[in-house]
Amino acid sequence: MDSSLRIRRRSLRSAKKSDDIDIALEEPGVYKKEKGPLSRKRGRPDSPESTSRKGGVVIPLRPALATVRGRRKPLEIHVAQVRLHASSVPDNITCREKEFANICTFIESKLIQRNGGCIYISGVPGTGKTATVYEVSQHLIKKSSKDRTLPHFKFIEVNGLKLTEPKEAYVSILKQLTGEKASASKAADSLVEYFNTTNKQRSPIVLLADELDMLCNKNQSVIYNLFEWTSRPKSKLIVVAISNTMDLPERVMSSRISSRLGFTRLTFYPYTFNDLQQIVTNRMVGLKVFEPDAVQLVARKVASVTGDVRRALDICRRATEIAEEEGKSLVGMMEVSSAIQELFSSPLIMAVKYSSFNQRFFLQALIAEFKSTEQEETTLKLTTSRMNSLLTSEGNEPLSYGEILSVATTLWSMRVILIETSGNHQQIYSKIRLNMSQEDVEFGLKNAVPLKY
Repeated sequence: MDSSLRIRRRSLRSAKKSDDIDIALEEPGVYKKEKGPLSRKRGRPDSPESTSRKGGVVIPLRPALATVRGRRKPLEIHVAQVRLHASSVPDNITCREKEFANICTFIESKLIQRNGGCIYISGVPGTGKTATVYEVSQHLIKKSSKDRTLPHFKFIEVNGLKLTEPKEAYVSILKQLTGEKASASKAADSLVEYFNTTNKQRSPIVLLADELDMLCNKNQSVIYNLFEWTSRPKSKLIVVAISNTMDLPERVMSSRISSRLGFTRLTFYPYTFNDLQQIVTNRMVGLKVFEPDAVQLVARKVASVTGDVRRALDICRRATEIAEEEGKSLVGMMEVSSAIQELFSSPLIMAVKYSSFNQRFFLQALIAEFKSTEQEETTLKLTTSRMNSLLTSEGNEPLSYGEILSVATTLWSMRVILIETSGNHQQIYSKIRLNMSQEDVEFGLKNAVPLKY
């Protein structure tokens, strides 16, 4: 047979097979679309210009993108992993409709009345407090642009974990309101004047004070001022304060002062089994990645321990990774069970759960430093300062440097933290970082075994 004819027939067979190949995207913005063989005429051989540079073979963006039509696309498991990440916020917060309505009603009524006020939101981590407030703010911003009865407002925020010290809150708030940069003391004075001055042209202000626990200082002046400014007739300041502690106002201020200031309270309770099942299911809409029983197992396990939605998402995401490693496109009970065992029974997590009183405060201080600086390492000196601030804010005596060094050394021997020393520096400048994820440390602390005194 003529060699040119054989080549022609082979290219026709290759083209016929390529008709059954899709290079598809499951979700916009996740992967870049690659131009595939179907964009050319049937039966036409690939030209060198239309293929990859390696031997004239079409190579998709990811191997999992090229899938046989009519079968479940392996790419779905990658889309699921993106959706299951805790930082991936859905368009609508699930199972917090009542809390959404309460926060929305409070802020909207204050805006319409042009009055100040404060709502104190508490609840354990992972219950959707901050995400719900963000959704409320976006809803009201859109509504104010259409509804003339609802005045425009300025939304600003301050996060205690991102500040080097509580009084830096003044600096952040002033800069967001006026663009002015000032020291903490000058910023505090400027804010007092700002909220005492009448200005009919000034829009109302909605201030989100997240991680309020971290704004505690010796005389609690920062928290007191935030609450007190809302009661000023000319301030038009609405504070939405978020904390993990239900009774923080009573603990940091006298009952007389807290009752005089007055604020609305709202508690976010841990998610139930049905809540967690619905949240995961909603994130998987349009994807066939999980067996129904597998999602139920995750929801039941997490609801029985913490009710933390982030932990449920972590387990589901890890289960998809296990399934992918085994070449599966459907996550079942075995993969979920392995993920649960892996995430709940880690030796390092168990070490945190059974840690001592001072060790727990040290780890809290370490995480606070990481979140404040947005770095994954800090120094013993900074951790010492942060730890003593936490201790005194809780009514405990501060520790000496030697005592804190002993705590750090014990945690290092348990392999919970890593300490890097240098012969040219004193121990107090030693660098410290975690030997596990921050999420796992927070999980261990939240589920720590009660201490016996």
